[in-house]
Amino acid sequence: MDDSVRTEEVEKPSPPHLIFIMVDDQGYGDIGYHGSDIHTPALDQLAAEGVKLENYYVQPICSPSRSQLMTGRYQIHTGLQHSIIRSRQPLCLPPHIPTLPERLADAGYATHMVGKWHLGFCRPSCLPTGRGFQSFLGTLTGSGDHFSYKSCDGAEACGFDLHDGDRPAWEMTGNYSTLLYIERVKQILRSHDPHKPLFLYLSLQAPHTPLQVPDHFLHHYDSQGNRLRRHYAAMLSCLDAGVGQVVQELKSSGLYQNSVLIYSSDNGGQPLSGGSNWPLRGGKGTYWEGGIRAVGFVHSPLLKRKGVVSRALIHVSDWYPTLLGLAGALQSHHGLDGHDVWGAISEGLPCPRTEILFNIDPVSRKPGEPYDKALVLNGFGIWDTAVRAAIRAGDWKLLTGNVGDGDWIPPQALPGGPERWQKLEKRRNELGKSVWLFNVTFDPYERSDLAEARPEIVKHLLTRLAEYNQTAVMARNPPDDPMADPELHGGVWSPWLGLEGQEMDHGEEDGRKERIMKIKHCKLCKLKALFKKVGSRLQRNTLFS
Repeated sequence: MDDSVRTEEVEKPSPPHLIFIMVDDQGYGDIGYHGSDIHTPALDQLAAEGVKLENYYVQPICSPSRSQLMTGRYQIHTGLQHSIIRSRQPLCLPPHIPTLPERLADAGYATHMVGKWHLGFCRPSCLPTGRGFQSFLGTLTGSGDHFSYKSCDGAEACGFDLHDGDRPAWEMTGNYSTLLYIERVKQILRSHDPHKPLFLYLSLQAPHTPLQVPDHFLHHYDSQGNRLRRHYAAMLSCLDAGVGQVVQELKSSGLYQNSVLIYSSDNGGQPLSGGSNWPLRGGKGTYWEGGIRAVGFVHSPLLKRKGVVSRALIHVSDWYPTLLGLAGALQSHHGLDGHDVWGAISEGLPCPRTEILFNIDPVSRKPGEPYDKALVLNGFGIWDTAVRAAIRAGDWKLLTGNVGDGDWIPPQALPGGPERWQKLEKRRNELGKSVWLFNVTFDPYERSDLAEARPEIVKHLLTRLAEYNQTAVMARNPPDDPMADPELHGGVWSPWLGLEGQEMDHGEEDGRKERIMKIKHCKLCKLKALFKKVGSRLQRNTLFS
């Protein structure tokens, strides 16, 4: 009887190890298998042996994509629908919403994070280690120097941002971020017990600015005349080699056969910083396809189909229920906007997702925008089209409000040469236009606006926006808190609220307000800020060293 029990235990499949790799600002045109001039042999091979996701969407900027990965919910349901979380903003993921690592830890997973967080850190409970990760090495802010880990929020607030757990990792200064993070991942894999399921979130800051990379990676691109593109490409080659090492370590550590690796960019590329989304329209920060249609693939021995392209409609919020499903920990979809898409990816089954709400950002509406035109004329009385919003339903995609620059930028049109921007195709919008409609299945480059030709589709999608808006929570966009300045915390970006012994009575609160006023009006602070601003301008020339 004991033998049969043991046999059953052996035969019962263990939950898979889950490796999620998110990269920062990689454009749709910045991977080898999309015909890029950038060499990504490791990524190309992993994608070719797995499933390429060619109808895969993220959000146009950093924090929104990451918040939806971590919660499985649209921004309108977390209050984070406006922009990124700034370094001095007292804002983070809502504490009452369970995160993906919290749910996986409850299911018996070891949970580790390496890299960029960018989901708020005003309180200790907002840190990765406060939101379900058992270990963390990385940065808390949106970006910083890849060697010194100096991060600035504007010119006046700069500090050190590299943390090992909850302490600043000063001793690691000088190590290039991608190489440092890859080494930590390899250490985690080497020391991990293969019998315990693992969730590893590797969130690389590359190829986000500043454009820095060890010199030897630049030699791959000696023939590239555009300096921005050359450095950006070298950063991706370094990243590519690192991901290859991670997979090799998975194999050496005996974890590979029972692993699922997901690779995703967090948003479109930034052409002003060397990225390319060609032939898609627009880029980072916009709701055009170039800002939100992402590089993504799944690589796993557990896939039923391999070496295929999936055109299933998938969104970054889908990873939350999909990974919980793989872990056997998805009790229900209640409260989630994501769908479990593993069947669609692995077996080619019909995809449960047919629609994506990209966002509704009420904060974006300009106060002076006349309602009669935006709501009554352009919005058919259904929707205020001065509000920045975007939705995809089936083949159709609708955009309203200020959705960002919609230029088409071929790689050869990047700035920096004698022909700078010559081949750029500028979009030309008539004054007062606030609604666009595209059939993105047949027109993925968004060249044919059908808003006037198909008013019935426009009305349907405006109605869907209005219905979604009924479920939205209030947007949280608090002003920056001067008490977050790293100069008040040993030169380090770190939590500044809810610290031990920080509970205050009214007298202490008044004292805090007084300190804030002093910081705001301190002439010395303004003088320091001026010197920092001048210094940061001088340093720009050294970013490519």
